[in-house]
Amino acid sequence: MKKDLFYIGRFSVHGYGLMIGIGFILALFLGEYRAKKKGMKEEAIIDLAIIAAVGGFLGAKILYIIVSLKEFLQNPLAVIGSEGFVVYGGIISGVLCCMLYCKVKKLKFLDYFDIVMPEVALAQAFGRIGCFLAGCCYGRPTDSVFGVVFPEDSLAPAGIKLIPTQLISAVGDFAIAIILIILADVVFEKAKESSLKAKTGFGMVSGDIGCIYMFLYGIGRFLVEFLRNDVRGTVGNLSTSQFISLFIVAGSIILYVINHKKASA
Repeated sequence: MKKDLFYIGRFSVHGYGLMIGIGFILALFLGEYRAKKKGMKEEAIIDLAIIAAVGGFLGAKILYIIVSLKEFLQNPLAVIGSEGFVVYGGIISGVLCCMLYCKVKKLKFLDYFDIVMPEVALAQAFGRIGCFLAGCCYGRPTDSVFGVVFPEDSLAPAGIKLIPTQLISAVGDFAIAIILIILADVVFEKAKESSLKAKTGFGMVSGDIGCIYMFLYGIGRFLVEFLRNDVRGTVGNLSTSQFISLFIVAGSIILYVINHKKASA
């Protein structure tokens, strides 16, 4: 809703960048705290956070360039220098870079995958607040009382009421982060300490938290896309993000089944 929050001399503090920074710092501190409680390497969390941030930034920008290829060919610098990103590019690139890091450091990726993904959801939530301040990722026109009118200097169309898809996504991401932390730090730990799994076959294994993140985020993103009005590429009748969501959800289910088959073998 406000691209430039305030100025420090001639330096402008952008709402989008500030929210990204706040989300990253909070996610880093939370990840370190949870890793320490579980006896895991805190320095690995810091490394993974930096790798995920850099890899995620590049991946999100590359996928944005791909889905905005026509505009990119017309004016490459404008597309590269814009605030446009596609989150799925960042998630995929960030995860692949973290997998490579864990392989090199001989760390069990799924354990750190479970630790990191709740923090990823938290950082995404703040990122979506940044989207709201910048006006990107805007929704369809609406007459609802919940509609938002963006100002002239916003990336969203000005002067008309739009669905605040950025805030809807932020609430969803906060909810996912809370659900994952409760599952990881309460349900998972209690299941390990009790004989519940032995008696009933119920239990959680390494990788489940990451799978649940993929499943919840994939479904949420697929649904929110119906409300958005800044289409960035399409595959048939689906947006690019909806198309990717199908694979993310399917992948989460497949990975969950594989993990549990290995655990029970």
